[in-house]
Amino acid sequence: MKRNLAVVVFWFFILSFGLGESFAQLNKPYFFYKGRELILDGDYRGAIEMLNLLLRTETKEHEGYFLRGVAKYNLDDLIGAEADFTQALAVNPVYTMAYQYRAITRSRMGNYNDALQDYRTAAELRPNMPATYYSRGVTYFLSQQFGDAVDDFSRYLRSKPADVNALTNRGTCYLYLKDTSRAYADFNRAIEINPNEADGFVRRGLLEVAQNKNTEGIRDLTEALRIDSTLAIAYFYRAYAYVNQSQPIRALADFDRAVAYDSTNSVTYFNRAILRSQIGDYNRAIDDYDRVARYNPGNVLVFYNRASVKIRIGDYRGAIDDYTRAIELYPDFANAYLSRSQLKSLLRDFRGAERDRRIAEEKIETYRRKLSDSTFASFADTSRQFDKLLSFDADFGNNELRSMRGDVQKEARLLPNFRIGWVLPEDSATRVYNPRDYRNARLEGYTSALARSRAGRAAVAAGWRFGMTTASAAEAALPEDSLAVWDARNDTPIEWEDNFLRGLTQTALRQYASGLSYYRRAERMAVDNPLIYLNRGAAQAEMIEFVASLEGNRVMQQVAVRSEDPAAQLLQTSSRRTYDYSEAIADLRRAAELMPELPHIYYNLGNLLCQSGDLPGAFEQYTRAIERFPYLAEAYYNRGLVQIFMQDTQKGCLDLSKAGELGLVEAYDVLKRYCIKTGR
Repeated sequence: MKRNLAVVVFWFFILSFGLGESFAQLNKPYFFYKGRELILDGDYRGAIEMLNLLLRTETKEHEGYFLRGVAKYNLDDLIGAEADFTQALAVNPVYTMAYQYRAITRSRMGNYNDALQDYRTAAELRPNMPATYYSRGVTYFLSQQFGDAVDDFSRYLRSKPADVNALTNRGTCYLYLKDTSRAYADFNRAIEINPNEADGFVRRGLLEVAQNKNTEGIRDLTEALRIDSTLAIAYFYRAYAYVNQSQPIRALADFDRAVAYDSTNSVTYFNRAILRSQIGDYNRAIDDYDRVARYNPGNVLVFYNRASVKIRIGDYRGAIDDYTRAIELYPDFANAYLSRSQLKSLLRDFRGAERDRRIAEEKIETYRRKLSDSTFASFADTSRQFDKLLSFDADFGNNELRSMRGDVQKEARLLPNFRIGWVLPEDSATRVYNPRDYRNARLEGYTSALARSRAGRAAVAAGWRFGMTTASAAEAALPEDSLAVWDARNDTPIEWEDNFLRGLTQTALRQYASGLSYYRRAERMAVDNPLIYLNRGAAQAEMIEFVASLEGNRVMQQVAVRSEDPAAQLLQTSSRRTYDYSEAIADLRRAAELMPELPHIYYNLGNLLCQSGDLPGAFEQYTRAIERFPYLAEAYYNRGLVQIFMQDTQKGCLDLSKAGELGLVEAYDVLKRYCIKTGR
């Protein structure tokens, strides 16, 4: 959508101003007018060839550079376009239109700071030109400065009150500012002005469904589909509204149409499976769950819900297999144990049934006693149902985001938190110096103590050592057959080291409540040990993210690139649970007090602040990590993503480049997708 919006703005200028300033004083009218004619005809390569002939000899013709920049922009050569607009300004520093167009180009490249500076200069040169405020409003919107965007769109609308694009853009800004009354007013006005444009009806319809005004939402989404019958998102949310009105047959028909126009959206299949199971169409519900399971094998609820449908058709063993898979993915899922217990009893496996029932009761009691947050206790609630419909662009473990039109963009996720975990020892004979190896005598003292502990000695004997690692790397390295030895499950640990390692293994097994309890025991024994707070903070964050994935609620700031049209997120944003990272953040701040030189603490803080929505705070913490250890590639990587998320793409790409330079190969994939593609 960003490209489409930028193109609209570009041609708005061309048609509104006719390039009048460009041709005020031309010495070579043929080349200029021929170049302009070719641009308006869409022959951008021909225009560039024509203007090249002029500029080979007339190197001071700023209008020629300007027009060639316009042609390059339309060929997606953003670097070339920016260079030509810059050259035009080098020849004529008060050339207002070049500032305007360079700002639009820089905005599309994600270089919002420089774009806003160009707009400020253009406004100073020509303060009464309304188009400046429109395009600057777009840039403010894309950089999430919604209040400033409203001010600029409002200023523009004072001179152009019937501009539908400005009205819908301002209305969307009002939504982000939680002013739904003004958003409605702008959408209503846009529809009044142009009732043949689907976008206004879609935006108003999504807002109505989000506010449970389902009849009005259905009416608007139906009108949008009358105008454009291919809008998958309109079918999806009309189905959502039909479900709210207890009209499952109509909802199913709309889910079918949504699938026809966007066959890759797993959430649509998931919702259709839920609805089919509710009306008794069990076999086709299982077909839908099968499809989702193939694409999203790590989602617990797919297997849990499919098991309940298999029970309806008498496939008890298949249901047991699904409950077992759900338990493997989330061992604290008490409901899955209880359901499997009931099935085992029906199949006369009374010993297995009793074992599952006892485990479920223990987990329920553990959660009720040790966790005050209802987020996690809800997964031990035996009355809880897990058949809630998900919204169109919910994160479903498929690493895809859906934009307004159903387009697909891959996410670029933050790299995971650091913690003390298991690390494979390197062969000292082949090992060479690596500047990325962090050395800290105090840290090595703590890890040596872990290695000397009873459980630690078992790990060392198996060929492992303890050190700083990311959560995902620790889990990948975890040898499950050694857990029973390392965990020392059959006796009560009395030293902080053994409690610490028990907490580590329990967390790795997703036994979060138990793992946190052991970290608390370790804290009581060594209250000034920073590694306990580091690991406990990481464990709490991991638990939150896992439960969020079960509920279909993405931790919003965990991704650096999101759907650029917020209308697609209205319903899910209004209903999404907010997760509280305050305890995990408090643990990390305590760790920083105890060991202020350790960069990984600040890196983890950056991740948690990012996931809490404090992007500037996250940027600051990543910077602190880099100041303490300039070779921490992960900090450059995540700081780069945060800057891209804040729409400062140019600086973000520089950080990603540095991460790649330091050996983080993941950085190059993100650079290709979000930097090279946009001209950076």
